Amino acid sequence: MRKLTTLGLFSILLPFSAISGENVTYQVDGMDYEGYWSEASDQAPLVLLIHDWDGLTDYEKKRSEMLNELGYNVFAIDLFGKGIRPTEVKDKKQHTGELYKDREKMRALLNAGAMEAKRLGGNLDNNVMMGYCFGGAAVLEAARAGIPSKAYVTFHGGLSTPKGQDYSQTKAPVVVFHGTADAMISMHDFGSLAAQLESTKVPHEMITYSGAPHAFTVFGSNNYQHEADQKSWQRFTQLLSSVSR
Repeated sequence: MRKLTTLGLFSILLPFSAISGENVTYQVDGMDYEGYWSEASDQAPLVLLIHDWDGLTDYEKKRSEMLNELGYNVFAIDLFGKGIRPTEVKDKKQHTGELYKDREKMRALLNAGAMEAKRLGGNLDNNVMMGYCFGGAAVLEAARAGIPSKAYVTFHGGLSTPKGQDYSQTKAPVVVFHGTADAMISMHDFGSLAAQLESTKVPHEMITYSGAPHAFTVFGSNNYQHEADQKSWQRFTQLLSSVSR
């Protein structure tokens, strides 16, 4: 079992450092996507990381590096397409909105990303899926689809369940880190998800952090809250240690 190191916690406070992973181009239905692979060791457990509505940027790469330091291989899956890294809110809404409207495409992209991680040497039999904001919503989509994982973890992600979906195919724990002061994802959504998971007997852990707004883990942003980020990261790494072989 892996234990949280001082370096793992302290790195949260540091600016972005040199990234040692590699961008990887792969195709889904004839379109290029660009994920990010960073490796700790050949036999390390795998984390599948899903980006927020900015697309796969240095933020996800930094989180990947932090996980490498703790002994995990990471593949950050691209859900938008190679070179699509929106900076304007209207463009972010467009790309996320297209996938929210086409859940089958979202699931296909998640599956394709997992298969690409396997091709690169990732161990899909020993993986945890995690995501931020939009990526957190995508992780819950993977959970409802029954995409194999040892845990599904969302940080300040969308929590609502589309009409006609449920968690009857979810075979691993769902873990939610949420800001109680999140003005975008309501506590009503939080409570509704808890009730759904309980009714389908899905093991779950759901934590809220007082005063934490939406996107509380995003370094350097106006919404960043150090205490909530540190506590959620510590609990996440404890979870990884408990479910990874």
